[in-house]
Amino acid sequence: MTETTEPQRDWRDTVFLPKTDFPMKAGLAAKEPAILERWAKIGLYDRLRAERDGRERFILHDGPPYANGDIHMGHAMNKVLKDIIVRSQSLMGKDAPYVPGWDCHGLPIEWKVEEAYRAKKLDKDQVPVAQFRAECRAYADRWVDVQRDQFQRLGIMGDWADPYLTMTYAAEATIVGELLKFAESGQLYRGAKPVMWSPVEKTALADAEVEYEDVVSTQIDVGFEIVDAPEARIAEGALAVIWTTTPWTIPVNQALAYGEALDYLLIEVAGRRMLVAEPLLPGFLKRIGADAHEFVAFIKGAALEGATARHPMHALGGFFATPRPLLAGDFVTTDAGTGLVHMAPDHGEDDFALCKANGIDPVFAVDGAGMYRADWGWLGGQGSVINKKFVAADGPICTDLRESGGLLAASDDFKHSYPHSWRSKAKVIFRCTPQWFIPIDRKQDVAKDDDSLLNSLTSFLTAVKDDAPVSADNGASLREVALDAIERTRWVPARSQNRIRAMVEGRPDWVISRQRAWGVPIALYVHRQTGQYLNDPAVNARIIAAFEAGGADAWFTADHQTLLGESYVLADYEPQSDILDVWFDSGSTHAFVIEARYGAGVRANLYVEGSDQHRGWFQSSLLESCGTRGRAPYDAVLTHGFALDGQGRKMSKSLGNVVDPLKIIGESGADILRMWAASVDYFEDVKIGKEVLSTASDAYRKLRNTFRYLLGALEGYDEAERMPVAEMPELERYVLTLLGRLDRELREAAEAFEFNRYVRLLTDFANEDLSAFFFDIRKDSLYCDAATDPKRRAYRTVLDMLFHALVRYAAPVLCFTAEEVWQARYPSEDGSVHLLEWPELAELPGDDGVATAWSDVRRLRTQVTEAIEPLRRDKVVRSSLEAEVTVPDLLLTPEALAEAFIVADVREGDAVTATRTAYAKCGRCWRHLPDVSADGALCGRCEAVVGHA
Repeated sequence: MTETTEPQRDWRDTVFLPKTDFPMKAGLAAKEPAILERWAKIGLYDRLRAERDGRERFILHDGPPYANGDIHMGHAMNKVLKDIIVRSQSLMGKDAPYVPGWDCHGLPIEWKVEEAYRAKKLDKDQVPVAQFRAECRAYADRWVDVQRDQFQRLGIMGDWADPYLTMTYAAEATIVGELLKFAESGQLYRGAKPVMWSPVEKTALADAEVEYEDVVSTQIDVGFEIVDAPEARIAEGALAVIWTTTPWTIPVNQALAYGEALDYLLIEVAGRRMLVAEPLLPGFLKRIGADAHEFVAFIKGAALEGATARHPMHALGGFFATPRPLLAGDFVTTDAGTGLVHMAPDHGEDDFALCKANGIDPVFAVDGAGMYRADWGWLGGQGSVINKKFVAADGPICTDLRESGGLLAASDDFKHSYPHSWRSKAKVIFRCTPQWFIPIDRKQDVAKDDDSLLNSLTSFLTAVKDDAPVSADNGASLREVALDAIERTRWVPARSQNRIRAMVEGRPDWVISRQRAWGVPIALYVHRQTGQYLNDPAVNARIIAAFEAGGADAWFTADHQTLLGESYVLADYEPQSDILDVWFDSGSTHAFVIEARYGAGVRANLYVEGSDQHRGWFQSSLLESCGTRGRAPYDAVLTHGFALDGQGRKMSKSLGNVVDPLKIIGESGADILRMWAASVDYFEDVKIGKEVLSTASDAYRKLRNTFRYLLGALEGYDEAERMPVAEMPELERYVLTLLGRLDRELREAAEAFEFNRYVRLLTDFANEDLSAFFFDIRKDSLYCDAATDPKRRAYRTVLDMLFHALVRYAAPVLCFTAEEVWQARYPSEDGSVHLLEWPELAELPGDDGVATAWSDVRRLRTQVTEAIEPLRRDKVVRSSLEAEVTVPDLLLTPEALAEAFIVADVREGDAVTATRTAYAKCGRCWRHLPDVSADGALCGRCEAVVGHA
């Protein structure tokens, strides 16, 4: 190496460094609102619809959130995933409209309005229904506006000027029209069955409105004295022992159930004979505190047929004095209790079915507030049955049982899972009430006239028909049609099909009535004598027309005689006052959103919601469409998990672990939240917290840095510089091969809705194939080659191709950043990256071995880097440019390998080794080369570029 004392010139002004005003610091929170304003100004959504008009359509139907409060993280994740899907389908050239919607009826909204009344110590039942409904409508309207702004802030692109609301007149008219389709086809009946009932909200609830929580209840063992039985050993005096965790149901007991195949033991404890299932005897003895017992007899369950017992409260006379039959029940097991089950047909599905089959009707003793009716003897007015004091071991029921000698054991410490209303969080009960049902197993070509009489101790209930004649259809039940539709639907992930199939296979008839005020009424007229609903298409048409003109409110203010017409007398008919289950509302959205906007018979390509909607919207939409159209309303259904906190816990205000999406947007920007939503495995429950968001932010920054580099490196690029692919060096052709592979895999991921894979592919390509490899190798050519050098031109041509591809690929996920990047290179008043389509890549020559060769080079490059690392660590070299290496196989020319490895020289040897080079360092390109005379002098390439000989 030649030494020199002459001052070295600074050649930085001759190097072509990247130039761009695109900042590395994103500042998304401040920039994104301005981008939203620009999209609104240029009418981006409407322009996209116009440009895609006539293309293949892709409809993602938005499941309606409730309009009642600020959005939460579940909302944010759901809407972002939908937006990414819609934008990716649009990118692939389809017409992909997105119509956002809201569920505006029902308990969540009504409950909030009621809270305002309760705060003023007012009873909403004393408010005129028209006034109350108007307040509910105003409440929903206000939150629609709030949530609309919040969803748009997330970057969700859609028809925000014309969303769908279940409370618009047109929607309410369609909903009642869908109900009347069920009525006209005979798929509707009014009957009394036990349903989930909320005493706090005073209404029936759907399964989807119920959640389970652990509670501590009172458990009791009660003896029913057998007074008659074919088996002489138990004919008189023996106690049939039952166990229950709902002591409040004992006063309405009407029978006992046993298992025919079970083995029972008749034992004697302290002079009293008791009948208990053999496997459950130890637990029973422990509960009653019996240290000893005597075996009396072995009794087979079947021997209990025909036996009767008397109610422990029989001394009260009347209803309680009637003997209680012992009935065989196939649901009786030895999992817990005593093997004998007390039957209260008012408060249990199995109870109701078994008692009905044996001619025993409910008695309707518990009212809508969960209290025994005032005329129900000594229990009337003593409080709600869900009040722990009412059912405690020292409460009124246990006290009476104890005094009558029927209470064998009681404790207030039984912990178990119990249903609660998801809205009020209060316990629910099973309660038999007259409700409207859609039958799930009725064959459509079989007419039935099976009356179910609702016998009551009060005069407010009359006999009503359980079933009505049905018209001949395809001979299949609604359950069978729905199960068939499930098989014909694409489920993502595929395992979710098993979940909804199991739910539909096991579900009961659909309870569609609610005893509330805010919703679409069940607009039917029921004959006061026969209990049959009026099924007249002309009357139904007038009802629908009234709803179209005045919305659902028209039913509550209607001149019913006018709606009935001249053929019927209003005095003979009772207009129904119940409202529809809101799941029927949302289950009908396909009719007034998809079909109303895109044509009869059109159905959605995709529904996307959380996994809880298998028992909610997915299922109600399926049943509604199968009942009225014989098919599912969707071609495919995507299910995602729930957003949990950073530790995997459910978010809860009480735990203080709620992650607010609005706060994240305000601090970091929506694109960070979008990056997180797309990069996690959303088919499962996902975590979000500081650590998780930090990971998403890091991935975002790396991708942003890639765009910043591309913008800087392409400064001044124009078409005159473009190089034909066939004339490019191998490295450029190899990178284009990688780009082609990425393109295919991204398309596959988008079509599979696997955007976590999509984002991983994109970020890995940017980080590993570009930043750490291609950009790293070619920075020397970009900085130091002449502007007209073919290699530099080829590199910049490929950078241009990469830019156009990557900005499009990123646009569905990072909608704001992609727009910022596009505008940084192509500023325009009305242009947008979101008007573009999937990139058309350059056609590559046939397989010429370039991909294989460069894959081998990359593997060897990794080994070379590992060999240089000890020299760097020991400060023998400061960078790989100061090293020269040997490799066992010269895959390319030594010069090409030196450039690929970013080293001074490459020679062939027995193994991969590295040493410090003796070559001098070029003062301009900093490479150590044999033609550099001394450190700071120029290499031949740099001398030619700067014009020095």
